[in-house]
Amino acid sequence: MNLPVVVHRARLGADEFRVIRPAEPLTHAALADHDRYLGAYLDRSTARTIAGLWLLAARSPGSLVHLPMRTNRPPVGGSPAGESPAGVGSRLDLVLLHHSLQFAPSRWKHVRSRLDAGRPRTVRLPEAEQDGGAAIDYAARHYRENRDLFHQHLHAETLFMTGSTKVFRETAHHFLDVADRGPAHVPAHPGHAHYCTSLHANAGILGNAREIHIEYCDRWTA
Repeated sequence: MNLPVVVHRARLGADEFRVIRPAEPLTHAALADHDRYLGAYLDRSTARTIAGLWLLAARSPGSLVHLPMRTNRPPVGGSPAGESPAGVGSRLDLVLLHHSLQFAPSRWKHVRSRLDAGRPRTVRLPEAEQDGGAAIDYAARHYRENRDLFHQHLHAETLFMTGSTKVFRETAHHFLDVADRGPAHVPAHPGHAHYCTSLHANAGILGNAREIHIEYCDRWTA
């Protein structure tokens, strides 16, 4: 996979931050806070792009990978992306970061406001074409000493997903699965067109984090 991105820099006092964003807007993507869980709603192209950004986060421990999508329009029908049980919209941006960066989410709003224009790059991700589940030791995830877990924080309308290189690399395949299987599933199952996967607690990958439901959506609000 060749992934076009834009690399931005922001300076806050003596600190400089490197922020990576997709080069093209993630138009058909929504991340919604449903209280008990989070919902990610994606079309095929966006699901593949996010898989690439997930893998980029695995290899970029010194960067914040920012996926702007909180102002996107929701999908047509299906799950109520962006609606809380009270009917109040709660759509979010997403930031992926390595735990070693030790970034405080409270600084994000200031970093975001100070980003420069950035410079375009194309990142080659050959691992995106491989079977993401082939080399995963699923049993080891449930060992007490496992530290390859996701942790989440919410700040400034943004979900921060903090994890290790290993956990980012081993979970990118969920987005590739939605991209590869979702488009064929929908027309083949007119009575049950829902295709999804999830990052869930029983998988041994969530520490201080809620489940993320990842759903394929092929129709979007104009």
